[in-house]
Amino acid sequence: MTVVLKNKGWLALKLLVFGLTSFYLYRAVQGRTDWFALLQEHDNARLRLLVFMAAMLIPVNWGLEAWKWWYLARKIETVSFLRAFRSVMVGLTLGFITPNRVGDYAGRILELRSRRRIHAIGAIFLGRFAQLVVTVLAGSVGGFYLFWHFYWPEFPWAKVSVGLFLLAGNAFCLLFFFRSTLILAMLATFPPARRFLPYLRVLARYNFAELGYTLLLAASRYAVFGLQFGLLLNAFGVQLSILKYVSGISSTFLLKSIVPSFSALTDIGMREVSAMHFFSLFGEPELNVLSASLSLWFLNIVVPSAIGLIFVARLKFKKGTE
Repeated sequence: MTVVLKNKGWLALKLLVFGLTSFYLYRAVQGRTDWFALLQEHDNARLRLLVFMAAMLIPVNWGLEAWKWWYLARKIETVSFLRAFRSVMVGLTLGFITPNRVGDYAGRILELRSRRRIHAIGAIFLGRFAQLVVTVLAGSVGGFYLFWHFYWPEFPWAKVSVGLFLLAGNAFCLLFFFRSTLILAMLATFPPARRFLPYLRVLARYNFAELGYTLLLAASRYAVFGLQFGLLLNAFGVQLSILKYVSGISSTFLLKSIVPSFSALTDIGMREVSAMHFFSLFGEPELNVLSASLSLWFLNIVVPSAIGLIFVARLKFKKGTE
């Protein structure tokens, strides 16, 4: 009787996730009729080719994320790459409807079989932290380039101060990433946060080489994501030098990463606004940048989330084993 109730509860939960995600996807597509209109306005062979090239990088983008998760999850449980990829897709779909993509944690944990799978929270956190570190490092360089050339021209020493501040921030990010025990020590000093320590203790099990490799995977994924954005910007007529492309893209990604979002449906506003602002500094039409930004979001979030629904529907609750 208990098993039947658990199965029915699990089925109800899957149906709820499936229904919510489908609704959000429908809202996303329905609410972006302006994007489809822009595609028709720019409809030509060159645009189709560049958009196709960006689309072909979708499996590379999420494949690198799956590889990073496969690598980190080994401290908790040995998983195959296919299982890691499936868990990433499930996490992406669940994250589509949750604030700051916290559903990503649940999606990946549910795919594990070990009784210690709750400790995977630490491994997931480390993977996301690695992605944030890369975003901060690249975004600081790109942002400083924009700041130096377009902001406060009459206050050069203020620019130097900002540069030193960014340099110190990057140093702290790297320090906390490679010495993750500092994070555990900080949590231990705050009584309300101590209850999270058991889930994050796995952070101390990664050595310097493993952390470096994780950061390399995060950087590779960041490069693919940036390349996609560059292709889409070029597709919609944004013609710039490599340096300007990189500075605008990295600044956009940085601002998007540090601002909280309610869900994947609502976070596109920040990406669009920041991208239009930064590229307008180079004199690029905001409508062209908007088209590229919406395309990036559609290709990398909406399409994979829709595919992830297939894996959610097939997801089975696995009782933890040793």
